[in-house]
Amino acid sequence: MSKIVHPYAHRLIILRDWKSRWFADPKKYVSYLKGDVLVRQYLEKKLRGMYVSTIEIERSRKATRFIIKTSRPGLIIGRNGEGATKLKEDILKKMDHLKLPRPEDFKLEIIEVSNPEADAAIVAYMIAEGLEKRMPYRRVIKTMIEKVMTARGVEGARIVLSGRLGGADIARTEELKRGSVPLQSFRADIDFKRERATLSYGVVGVKVWIYRGRIFADKNTKNNESLATGTRGNKTKSD
Repeated sequence: MSKIVHPYAHRLIILRDWKSRWFADPKKYVSYLKGDVLVRQYLEKKLRGMYVSTIEIERSRKATRFIIKTSRPGLIIGRNGEGATKLKEDILKKMDHLKLPRPEDFKLEIIEVSNPEADAAIVAYMIAEGLEKRMPYRRVIKTMIEKVMTARGVEGARIVLSGRLGGADIARTEELKRGSVPLQSFRADIDFKRERATLSYGVVGVKVWIYRGRIFADKNTKNNESLATGTRGNKTKSD
């Protein structure tokens, strides 16, 4: 098994859920999968600059629901909800253009992200935005990682930039890390996102890891940790 595993996929079912949730018979599976991939790509391109965290898709037999999570919902909703209705029409037109079956009941939900500095997708876009504005890359990642570490619930963060940093002729990598980022712990709530900053001299890749503590089934985390360590100790003594 490779040592490099995607932090989101690594924790599916344990901590995370799929971003597309539906069941389909084999005849509809291909069209559903194709629709999810292409429509999500279309929305990511269209909503770039609106601080979108994730785009989730839920399907039932008759209904389809798109859930867009963003830190600035007003940019998408618009005045009196005009932007949301326009976006809904655009999604349906895109589905018609791709020759996908139009759902009988289509819903579009826009949810606000309450803590954007603890969301890797929004942080990665803010870094890419700063780089595209020609700000010094070291200042961008330093100020951003300080904002992330002051956010509620964040225990560690790591930012990696790669490409022609500062317009240099030879591409290189710059990394900044604060706190701990335990990638191998399944209980560790790690948010991860890749982003691209398109500049005149090339593309700079951005990777962001944010560690938001451990998740336990019981709310009392400290008791669980002590119990876990205690049981392990007893087992080793008895063995």
